[in-house]
Amino acid sequence: MKRMLPLALVAVFALCAFASAQAATEVKMTGDARIYGVFFAQHNYTGWNNASWTSNTPTYAGAGRRTEDRFEIWERFRLRTDFVANEAVKFRLGIKVEDTWGHGTLTAANPEVAIAVYQAFLQFKLPDCNVEVTAGLQDIDLPISKMFYGSPVFGGDRIAALTVKAPLIDNTLAVLAGFGRLIDTNRTYDTTTTQVADELDAYFLALPITLEGFKATPWGVLAVAGKNAGYFSAGASSFSSASYAENLVSAGTFMAPALWKNDQNAYWWAGGAFEVTALDPVKFYADVIYGAGAQSDRKKSKRAGWFIDLGVEYTGWDVLTPKVFGWWSTGEDHATRNGSERMPALRPNWGPGNSFLFDDSQELAKNSNMGMNPIGAWGLGASLDNISFIEKLTHRLTYTYLHGNNNPSAIRALNTAMGSNPYFVMGRDLTTDEFAMGVNFDSKYMIYENLAAVFETGWAHGQFQTSVWGHRLAEKSRSGDAWKVAFGLTYKF
Repeated sequence: MKRMLPLALVAVFALCAFASAQAATEVKMTGDARIYGVFFAQHNYTGWNNASWTSNTPTYAGAGRRTEDRFEIWERFRLRTDFVANEAVKFRLGIKVEDTWGHGTLTAANPEVAIAVYQAFLQFKLPDCNVEVTAGLQDIDLPISKMFYGSPVFGGDRIAALTVKAPLIDNTLAVLAGFGRLIDTNRTYDTTTTQVADELDAYFLALPITLEGFKATPWGVLAVAGKNAGYFSAGASSFSSASYAENLVSAGTFMAPALWKNDQNAYWWAGGAFEVTALDPVKFYADVIYGAGAQSDRKKSKRAGWFIDLGVEYTGWDVLTPKVFGWWSTGEDHATRNGSERMPALRPNWGPGNSFLFDDSQELAKNSNMGMNPIGAWGLGASLDNISFIEKLTHRLTYTYLHGNNNPSAIRALNTAMGSNPYFVMGRDLTTDEFAMGVNFDSKYMIYENLAAVFETGWAHGQFQTSVWGHRLAEKSRSGDAWKVAFGLTYKF
């Protein structure tokens, strides 16, 4: 991969130059750059690493074998280039470089360039109508109300997909439908002459309805999960802190006979996102989701559950916007042999108020949060957003309390059978006797119109059961609370 970045950039600019020479093609370039330092103490409430999968067999390495390095400097550059034939046809290519100073891409000597394509899609409108088709690697976010960042099922991430968007009633009703392939482990050929189901495909549909003072978006997803897809080695979070396995399968799946019986299992979700602005400046937001999967497999492999959130904000003040929010979801009961009572997920990315507890809207994104799981828990929080007493300077202050809905017996049983494992993780999955709380205070100063100085801080405290996680991890979590300080520059063009 060495010297790939200069070659890639030369190729992009050559394409731009060629396209600019064509009278019918317009080239538009946008992008952003982030450079920031992060000091983070007590990752995972211990300062040690979580357990992680090492293969799809599956095999795994336990928690607490590595110690955190508390200070890093990250740099990210993204370039999006649109090749616009006309108002109906365009192609987008998005590339990014992201690494820490002193490592890989951004090391001082002999860098190993890590350049990635994160967007590559063709987008066009069908002739003589407003039906828009997008095909390729694109950003997909299942419907979620405005108060919350991303969907707890699939939020704020990219996927190779084909989507169709069409208005049904002008400014009132539309339809969004699509197909995406999340995993294709073996690609063209399986490993032997016996064909195996190694794909994870998803079909989705949304019907956004907009009326005066009210917006509702009912939606649904159907996923077909092949038994031999790489659920354990394919990351399903922004920082690869969780795989598809934790989000889809049940704890009982690991008990003998292990893994699924069926070659393919269906997973489905149905939900609605709601926003009420009729009482403006008081606005209400809510989401209701039910999901289930592997219902035709062994009883111990089934998984199904609910997720509900609710938020209220007041937008009548110029100097700040107060918000309150809460959520609830079903958790594991006392047994693992009867399947899981938690809602399955694909790539969750949910969070309110830039909360330090969740991977959500942090601008200085890498190494930015505790990565806790809102599924299988309930919580409450409040946020003072858009605080502004000085021109160009804004702040946000958020407090979040999180309490587990998982019976300790189910988690204890799996930990007894497997030891420290990636499926249930201390500080990510909470029992009914555990809680966590977090505070974040974030600031942004606009130096110029497109250049900002960003300051993000976070603090988190948790209480965890020794009888569930073992003395070593639980006792280490009591040695000090987690906290971070991050400062950096962001530039958009």
